[in-house]
Amino acid sequence: MLERNNAYTLAPATAVTSGFFSKVYSWMTAGLALTALASVLTLSSEATLNLIFGNRMVFYALIIAELGLVIALSAAINKISAQVATLMFLGYSALNGVTFAAIFLIYTSSSIASTFFVASGTFAAMSIYGFVTKRDLTGWGSFLFMGLIGIIIASVVNIFLQSTMIYWVTSYIGVFVFVGLTAYDTQKIKQIGQAGFADGESQHKAAILGALRLYLDFINLFLMLLRIMGNRR
Repeated sequence: MLERNNAYTLAPATAVTSGFFSKVYSWMTAGLALTALASVLTLSSEATLNLIFGNRMVFYALIIAELGLVIALSAAINKISAQVATLMFLGYSALNGVTFAAIFLIYTSSSIASTFFVASGTFAAMSIYGFVTKRDLTGWGSFLFMGLIGIIIASVVNIFLQSTMIYWVTSYIGVFVFVGLTAYDTQKIKQIGQAGFADGESQHKAAILGALRLYLDFINLFLMLLRIMGNRR
């Protein structure tokens, strides 16, 4: 009887987790699709390209706006409505697509496409691992975060040094870090889904925040792989 009751009570939790993950991946996919669309529209307009990439101030302003949206969304998720959180996520995805157009000016289309498929396969494999593994990945968090901070600092320093060695070292370490973060974040999102939600509003906001995390993992993994695999024009 006890086993029957346990099986019965676990079923709703499993259903909630499955439905929650569907929302997370749906919003992540929507974000990536919007990024791709924004990139295509930017590339199709010579005036827009000149405005953004012909003026460093405009380009850096867009980068700062992107960072501001990510920080604001993460920090204020409990204070804003689900609708506002959704708009902020989609706004960030679109803005990222505008600046993302730069990679099409630097790398060949064929290398971008091949890198995208490699990144997709790697991301999918690590996300599945994070979802199904029984191993607690909590210990990865601080280690990966330290690696991420190291990459950011080294990349900023290398803007001035222009060191080829630093470029390649940060690229390979970056792949390792974002592969690990994909599994780590997936497991954390799974745990959030298993904990349940007070209402639909809370679930929606959690799904948006989860989508943002995985979106960032995928985008950064793709960019790090592109630095290694991409063929420049």
